[in-house]
Amino acid sequence: MTKNRHERLGLTNEDVIEMYKTMVLARKVDERMWLLNRAGKIPFVISCQGQEAAQIGAAFALDRKNDYIAPYYRDLGVVLAFGMTAKDLMLSAFAKAEDPNSGGRQMPSHFGQKKNRIITGSSPVATQIPHAVGVALAAKMEKKQLASFVTLGEGSTNQGDFHEGLNFAGVHKLPVITMVENNGYAISVPLEKQLACESVADRGIGYGMPGFSIDGNDPLKVYEVVKEARERAIKGEGPSLIEVMTTRFTAHSSDDDDRVYRDRTEVDEAKKKDPIALFGSYLEDVQVLSVEAREAIHKEIDTIVNEATEYAEVAPYADPESALQFVYEQ
Repeated sequence: MTKNRHERLGLTNEDVIEMYKTMVLARKVDERMWLLNRAGKIPFVISCQGQEAAQIGAAFALDRKNDYIAPYYRDLGVVLAFGMTAKDLMLSAFAKAEDPNSGGRQMPSHFGQKKNRIITGSSPVATQIPHAVGVALAAKMEKKQLASFVTLGEGSTNQGDFHEGLNFAGVHKLPVITMVENNGYAISVPLEKQLACESVADRGIGYGMPGFSIDGNDPLKVYEVVKEARERAIKGEGPSLIEVMTTRFTAHSSDDDDRVYRDRTEVDEAKKKDPIALFGSYLEDVQVLSVEAREAIHKEIDTIVNEATEYAEVAPYADPESALQFVYEQ
């Protein structure tokens, strides 16, 4: 990596340290959830491991006090950057009453938190896109200086919601940024069986917006491209489609066995380009973090994850009588 790239992008040393910490926190929360699932303590995990750089790079390029996000189920890094905590995520994993997403009613990774402008997600893939486009339409109508940011996997780009949402956004020049986290598999379907075109980014031109395909292992490159997309959106220049090329280190979910469709050497090779290790090495090279400081960060985050796990495990479940709250008019 070229030295001091972050300074040329307008990021301070404190900014990139916070980015690194958030990447590590996302990874460690995720790893803990897998252990809890295998121990039979939580029912389901859908992992962000390997995709943290893209998520954190994008989130830090947004206005985290005003912009709205519609994340997809892997976006632990995005929601952490926007204000959710390790405790919040653990409460959701354990389906406890204090779960901020749904009070323990919804399965894990269906994020939603009004105070942090995280639009509630649901299980059908790509349904978050029309929601994000609707927020962008409201922002334009109300003349608010904000952007709407939505993420999805490349498999979801073959759903009708993707095409309808991007077409509407393009026609009306809405301030919405669509980021596709292309990890190469729609559950078990490889990329070459999903797309007839070269890349997801190629689809942008059909909807009247620029399309970019970039390295999702490089948080600074993702930051740069998303920041430019946000600036165009705020200026009234319309939406953007950004494809970040990345790799998931795990199976699709804790209910999937990726050994039946993916060679282990593919995963092993991907882990040699672990985005957290690469970014940590960059921060060492430019003398922002020492080896000792990196180790201290990991220990600090271990403590945060341990405390979040311990709290959530003993927190109360929702009262059965509350099951129908917010479902029917009271």
